[in-house]
Amino acid sequence: WQARDLSARRYVYVWADGVYLQARMEDHAECILVLIGATPEGKKELVGFQAGVRESAQSWRELLVEIKRRGLTIPPRIAVGDGALGFWKALDELFPGTHHQRCWRHKTANVLNKVPKSVQPGMKAALREIYLAPTRAQAEAAIDLFEQAYQARYPKAVECVRKDQQALLAFFDWPAEHWIHLRTTNPIESVFATVRHRTVRTKGSLSPTTARLMVFKLIMAASKTWRRLMGENQLPKVIAGVRFQDGAEIIPTPSHNVA
Repeated sequence: WQARDLSARRYVYVWADGVYLQARMEDHAECILVLIGATPEGKKELVGFQAGVRESAQSWRELLVEIKRRGLTIPPRIAVGDGALGFWKALDELFPGTHHQRCWRHKTANVLNKVPKSVQPGMKAALREIYLAPTRAQAEAAIDLFEQAYQARYPKAVECVRKDQQALLAFFDWPAEHWIHLRTTNPIESVFATVRHRTVRTKGSLSPTTARLMVFKLIMAASKTWRRLMGENQLPKVIAGVRFQDGAEIIPTPSHNVA
């Protein structure tokens, strides 16, 4: 499977994550780096995976180089992932045209980690106001309100949102039907919930090879139940380079040449 030709494949969107299995892998720094893609028909597929270091650009570079070597030449339009991944640096080197979207699930966890438990429910609700806003302008206004509410006491939480603001709000430039898919790396997370459930009961240490084989089999089994992207009819427009603003297609107004 890992040698299959990808020259006829194209992925419009990709999701990247590095997932630790609870069963003890031999080297604790290692995890499984996973890339899932959406095809032009809106189908989700496993693009590639390997054992590696989550934060290492070199680990991700090896995975992306291998995918390119197998024939994937057209860059995905946008990639979704956690800001901590070494993936972004490698992506910019190998697929420089691909846009970045930070995962809101990871970001929410990171932000809440910086404040006391008593503050977390209110802050979580304030973050939801940002990513569920119907327009970019309203999301930006919600970030301003977030800053006003929390800057004085929790500046690190505010800085955590501000530093990735552009990449957190990238989804507004894509079809509204796809926002639910683009805001988080849930396509990967949902698969690995099953994987963790299975591996936690494995006694002893897993070698990377055993872990990879187990992950592959479980992903293949899970992929049979993956649902297609909503609004798959919008994907040909995304491929054609049609631009979107706040989820709606931008219809170019014909320019009248003045003689």
